[in-house]
Amino acid sequence: MLAAGVGAVGGPAPAPPTAPTPAASISLEAEVPELLYEGMRQYLSNHPEWDQYRLVTSALANFLFQNGCGDQCVTQHYLNGLFLRP
Repeated sequence: MLAAGVGAVGGPAPAPPTAPTPAASISLEAEVPELLYEGMRQYLSNHPEWDQYRLVTSALANFLFQNGCGDQCVTQHYLNGLFLRP
């Protein structure tokens, strides 16, 4: 039997695993229908203050928020997309 805090070979027990630190952003690759891509391209050409990353982030946050995701970061991205100017 092992004593509390002692590993199998008599040394200290290993530290419990910690949760990974969330990354500030991740790389995402997705296939989208050509018509949707064309609409995105046209929107970006007419709104130079936006870029593809801001557009996709805003769209994802909008979808998640409107479908019940209560995560504070998602809510913040959703509200930033509605009210903040570049």
